[in-house]
Amino acid sequence: MSKKMLTLEAFEEASEIVKRVTLETKLVYSDYLSAQTGNKVYLKPENMQFTGAYKVRGAYYKMSTLSDEERQKGLITASAGNHAQGVAYAAKCYGARATIVMPTTTPLMKVTRTKSYGAEVVLCGDVYDEACAHAYELAEKNGYTFIHPFDDEAVATGQGTIAMEIFKELPLVDYILVPIGGGGLATGVSTLAKLLNPKIKVIGVEPAGANCMQESLKCGKVTTLPGVNTIADGTAVKTPGTKIFPYIQKNLDDIITVEDKELVVSFLDMVENHKMVVENSGLLTVAALKQLPAKNKKVVSILSGGNMDIITMSSVVQQGLIFRDRIFTVSVLLPDKPGELCRVAGVIAKESGNVIKLEHNQFVSTNRSAAVELRITLEAFGTEHKEQIIAALEREKYQPRLVATSI
Repeated sequence: MSKKMLTLEAFEEASEIVKRVTLETKLVYSDYLSAQTGNKVYLKPENMQFTGAYKVRGAYYKMSTLSDEERQKGLITASAGNHAQGVAYAAKCYGARATIVMPTTTPLMKVTRTKSYGAEVVLCGDVYDEACAHAYELAEKNGYTFIHPFDDEAVATGQGTIAMEIFKELPLVDYILVPIGGGGLATGVSTLAKLLNPKIKVIGVEPAGANCMQESLKCGKVTTLPGVNTIADGTAVKTPGTKIFPYIQKNLDDIITVEDKELVVSFLDMVENHKMVVENSGLLTVAALKQLPAKNKKVVSILSGGNMDIITMSSVVQQGLIFRDRIFTVSVLLPDKPGELCRVAGVIAKESGNVIKLEHNQFVSTNRSAAVELRITLEAFGTEHKEQIIAALEREKYQPRLVATSI
């Protein structure tokens, strides 16, 4: 008879087993986020795991529960990236073959890292759900053993070992914030947390554009979204897990949703204040901190992963700087005569603005001597400094007008 999962005994066993493949991710107290939110905020940096995410926990523990025969048939899964690396790495540890089906939109870094562990990667579908359907087809055709990324009680038990570590370090934790894609991590963490302390609050966090669990809880049954739209690719799931859904209903206290814009600025917060790269899905719990109504509580935000490719990182940094008014573009009108450009530059320099780019348009008016347009992209210290620069340009009668920034 197979061992019952999601019990205290199973969590204790899993906690010992996953130590073989996990790094110690001790809680990091955040002075910055604590000051911003009025709570005592601790970060659980699973982005620092060897595979770059917590997923290796569930994948390896699940692998340990399989028979030699099941492993030797070959393993297959579908994943947007982090579970893929977890399964690939776990399979390598057990000497088993692994095939991973990933959406075509998966960042190149995650595809490359998955291949580096010896797995065969198949790209199929635009979102996780489409990749998963293809993985099931391949499993049936080739007799592979399927390892579901979240709708599996053994996988969820492995993920829940995070909660065991949190309690050992911070026994009096009041809140745990956990990202939700399909629900495996939230199932494991919330179930174990409630076993250890029924009074604790476990809050799930989803992207606003992929809130399948929130909708499912509202409907009282597993519900499929018509589509997903979020930069948090690791949590871009249309349908949550059916096997784990009852555990979520029982143990999760609430769900917070986060807009993509909040993830972008949270990336800057983590890089500037903690020198950590955290992928968009992993930032969900950071972005959700400001929505917590409680104050003076001990709060743990689980940073689920850090696998972000350089191109995405560059785009997020750029957008974050724009959202924070650290970079902005202003249009001014000036006479088309010598010295005017120098004069405008002098006004900006006096206010300590840093010019990044200039675009000069002589054809904004039929009377060039009356006015030509100059678009100036500037670097500022923030909103207050930006407004200070604009006010200076207004005093000099340049009629400054904010326009969309394109770097």
